[in-house]
Amino acid sequence: MIARCATVLFLLTTAGFTQESARLDQIVQSYVADNHFIGTVLVAKGDQVILSKGYGSANLEWDIPNAPSTKFRLGSITKQFTAASILLLEERGKLKVEDPVKKYIADAPPAWDKITIYNLLTHTSGIPNFTSFPDYAATEGLPSPAEKTVARFRDKPLDFEPGSKYSYSNSGYVLLGYLVEKVSGESYEKFLQENIFTPLGMKDSGYDSNSEVIPRRASGYSSGANGKLINAGFVNMTIPGGAGGLYSTIEDLLKWERGLFGGKVLSATSLQKLTTPFKDDYAFGLVVRTEQGRKQIWHNGAIEGFNTSMAYYPDTGVIVAVLANVNGPAPDAMLPKLAAAAHGDAVKLTTERKEITVAPGILGKYVGVYTMAPGVNMLITLADGQLVSQMTGQGKVPLFAESETLFFPKVVDAEIEFQKGDNGIPATQLTLHQGGRDMVAKRLDDTDAKKVLDAAAANDKRIKDQTPAAGSEDAVRRMIEELRTGKPNYDLLSPGLANATRQQLPGLQSMITGLGALQSVNFKGVGPAGADIYLLKFEKGSLEYRISLGPDGITQGAQVRPAQ
Repeated sequence: MIARCATVLFLLTTAGFTQESARLDQIVQSYVADNHFIGTVLVAKGDQVILSKGYGSANLEWDIPNAPSTKFRLGSITKQFTAASILLLEERGKLKVEDPVKKYIADAPPAWDKITIYNLLTHTSGIPNFTSFPDYAATEGLPSPAEKTVARFRDKPLDFEPGSKYSYSNSGYVLLGYLVEKVSGESYEKFLQENIFTPLGMKDSGYDSNSEVIPRRASGYSSGANGKLINAGFVNMTIPGGAGGLYSTIEDLLKWERGLFGGKVLSATSLQKLTTPFKDDYAFGLVVRTEQGRKQIWHNGAIEGFNTSMAYYPDTGVIVAVLANVNGPAPDAMLPKLAAAAHGDAVKLTTERKEITVAPGILGKYVGVYTMAPGVNMLITLADGQLVSQMTGQGKVPLFAESETLFFPKVVDAEIEFQKGDNGIPATQLTLHQGGRDMVAKRLDDTDAKKVLDAAAANDKRIKDQTPAAGSEDAVRRMIEELRTGKPNYDLLSPGLANATRQQLPGLQSMITGLGALQSVNFKGVGPAGADIYLLKFEKGSLEYRISLGPDGITQGAQVRPAQ
């Protein structure tokens, strides 16, 4: 009787996992259409693997399908392996995370005197991010081992006082990989192979190489014209180092997650250090936060041709890993849905949503301007019986009704829910549900809303006519000169832009001064979101500068990048 009951229970459990697997596969398939996702996905719960499957092609030219054993570049998921390596060295008495970096790098510049290994691990060192340097795109095809890469940023001014702020920096993790080599006396690749990969049985993981023949390695792609996939750009794999140079499979990453959180890699004390966040939820190579009401230990990655996302939920033992060999947002968008389904939560896909018709009188109550953050608003307008949303600095997105209060776009995985006012008055707020997060935006009063709407109308006209905003060229010239002297007028910048400029000022000043005198400023056009685009020519190079001015002349947004 006992044996028979156990058999029935086993059958019921197996059926349950089969249903879960089918639902998880449906979620992934919703992203596969039009090549938005090609790659592999793994979802496990405790000792059970619920889904482990490949989607699309590992190589489009030969039509070789992806499989769980296909190898992918990990991008910044590499960082957690680098952090674990540092902690292994600490356990062996080779270093302490509280040690100053200069203890191990004799020629460290004076600016690094206060920088500790802990600062590097938590992105609080202030060392500027070398992948954001204007010349990075022009140099990423050239060999640059760790020592050479470190030389690129060692003499740059710090972006801020060490430990005072968080700012994601690949420079810090390249430096950590370099420290692993100097302290251990072995190459970064050999140290990981001997101390992590081999002990955990991760036979399909290693440091990627442009020249080595690596069996079952996926080719990387990006989206070209009209969404057609093209071969991704080249990056010399000597560059990313401890910041993003590894490859692996979903099967090996499962071994890593189970080994790491099962106590097979680090001591309990070291694991606690690895997963304790310092600033902005960032711990050591991992983001530790609460998502969908559950503790999540997560990181993602992006490198030419590949995007990745992986999470572990310690309270339930759920593991989700998504590896894509096409650049795009699918892994990060997919992961919270897969995690929700694995936890038994209801997940509704865009294709499963039922559109309904809502009376214009009700839709009109939602029209207005809602403030998401200082200087960031969401405009809700009504056009031909349909609500349209537009975030500051972004294009217009049609919304479709699922109920009288809940709407969804079809171009991005999100929901917008309106809170109806009493007695027919306009909605007082909306909530944006996206990526497992709920962001509440309050409605602006009519006076402030009119200013924003008038500016939006003027913006639409400029986009249509391709004419620059009044004063935008003068603002660009002024900003370049202020960055050169290191004295921006923060009163002329939005709060968000002012804060970002303060953090990045040393690096921006160094970049502008290094280019020499400004020779010309040429208007190129207006971007789809309304930013004026200028080509700036200097003595020693060129930059593309995008600027968005508010109706009051305040610079709401600015972006600079190497000219194409």
